Amino acid sequence: MNIEKQISGLCKLSTYIKEFIEKNPANFTEDDERFSSILRKSENENSWFTIENQKISLNQWADLLTEKNIKNWLAEYQIATAPKKVGLILAGNIPLVGFHDVISVILSQHIPIIKLSSKDKTMLPFLLSKWNEFSEGNIQYEFAERLKDFDAVIATGSNNTARYLEYYFKDSLSIIRKNRTSVAVLKGDETVEELQLLAEDIFRYFGLGCRNVTRLFIPNDFLIDKIFESFLNFKDAINHHKYANNYEYNRAIYLLNAEKFWDNNFVMLKEDEALFSPLSVLNFSRYENIEEVHTFINENEKEIQAIVAKPELGFDSIGFGEAQNPGLDTYADKVDTMKFLEVI
Repeated sequence: MNIEKQISGLCKLSTYIKEFIEKNPANFTEDDERFSSILRKSENENSWFTIENQKISLNQWADLLTEKNIKNWLAEYQIATAPKKVGLILAGNIPLVGFHDVISVILSQHIPIIKLSSKDKTMLPFLLSKWNEFSEGNIQYEFAERLKDFDAVIATGSNNTARYLEYYFKDSLSIIRKNRTSVAVLKGDETVEELQLLAEDIFRYFGLGCRNVTRLFIPNDFLIDKIFESFLNFKDAINHHKYANNYEYNRAIYLLNAEKFWDNNFVMLKEDEALFSPLSVLNFSRYENIEEVHTFINENEKEIQAIVAKPELGFDSIGFGEAQNPGLDTYADKVDTMKFLEVI
């Protein structure tokens, strides 16, 4: 396989995606219509994958896959000279969540054996086909319902699934990922713009990703109303039937149990120490001293994917609005996939 053609093909895929997203549907070619039908099919198969959210994910990937970004990323690693088969069990919680693993395996000059999630089985095969076309046939991959004849495996699932996977693949080189979520820490002097960007970190993809914020830390004197006001750009989430069902269910439970919560008719804030919150709910707690927050995060670091906060608070954090825009060198569960692929 020719890695230069693979990289060139990936850059052409980026351009292809950009041009499609920016094109007026009235000017669609037959190929554009096919791409559009893939979006509609994905939404029909999984209603969480709205066309808007799919396009946002596609656009983020298109922005990321530049020649400079790809080559800077690969420069840190040794590329394999003897290709191995790497089984990939992909998640399906947000659009194209498994694309990074697939790209990593292929650009490491290995062959991915891909078990697609039943929730995301349409877009990835289409993009891989286009990448192969743009690379002049220089990428190899396989799809499988059941993994066999592999040299290593990378699998993503829930904590319960992970226990099964760890047992099943106990004799294989593997990365097994579990449930994670993300948190945000407010200093108290955040601007309206920063809080609106935080809303992106919370609500994008309906909050279903491990990089979505489900727990918020705020100073003791911070007004809840400031948070609610910043969320209004996502008020239409309540018009999605599955999101609305979750909202109505959780609200009913809180009312039935006479639990205290704050509500703005599309999301609830609940003062709760739990790291994970139900869909349509954001857990929060108040702090007197920032060291309290550092202690909590250190104690729960194995379950935290990302921390959204201002750098002066002293966390290994990302900026507001960046949670769903990881770089190529940002790895799930903070396990370097490319390093793993060097040694299989």
